[in-house]
Amino acid sequence: MTTTSNAVRTPPVWVRVVAPITVGVVILVIWIVAVDVVKAAPRALPSPIAITNEFVLRSGIIVEDMGITASNALIGLVAGAIVAIVLAALAATSRPVDGMLAPLVAAIAVVPIVALTPILNTMFGASSQFGRQSVAAIAAFVPVFVNVLRGLRQTRPVHRDVLRSSAATGLQTFRVLTLPTALPYLMSGLRIASSIAVIAALVAEYFGGPADGIGTAIATYAKSGRASLAFAYVAGGIAIGLVFFLVTSLLEWLVSRRKPV
Repeated sequence: MTTTSNAVRTPPVWVRVVAPITVGVVILVIWIVAVDVVKAAPRALPSPIAITNEFVLRSGIIVEDMGITASNALIGLVAGAIVAIVLAALAATSRPVDGMLAPLVAAIAVVPIVALTPILNTMFGASSQFGRQSVAAIAAFVPVFVNVLRGLRQTRPVHRDVLRSSAATGLQTFRVLTLPTALPYLMSGLRIASSIAVIAALVAEYFGGPADGIGTAIATYAKSGRASLAFAYVAGGIAIGLVFFLVTSLLEWLVSRRKPV
């Protein structure tokens, strides 16, 4: 018979922090040795030292482009999440609405962002960021919708019956039962969607629109043979993704700590 004492224990916090850092340092050392010492890496792969030098030298303009990409991703994430929450709430309360939304969400989930991006950039003009923000919103919509809908359906009928027998209103039932149950699922959906929104914003910038942002710079400098500078912008994009992931993960952790046992 399996008991809780035999269950796999979660590693301590310091292990979960140190482990990825250690892996990153090992990869970085191997990279430096392969490029600068052994000279065995492809010619197009620059040294981490050269990438760092480019980043420091042009930190001002890189940070400015990072702000543009982060803004596009954040606006898309918020807009996609709001639409997803509203539609998930409608689907959870109405079976006909759920039936109508199911094929639409399935279609959005398989939309090729690479093919959609040039169309939206052309549609809204080469000077507008709206096309890029729309791509990020579409990408963020699906994981938030799926997770919120799942969370809204986790409440058990017996719990709703208890509240109804206590003369609780619909708003009270939502505040006391439905919202606390669905909130962790919403946070999980936002954590997944945050990374996807950043990737979508980068892809949207890569395929046209205004001449700014991390994706545009990567495309420009990669094509011109300035690999070190292109990789410096890649590092900027990675930093944006990590910030989004860490913030949403922190929110998810805070919500899980407040969740009643």
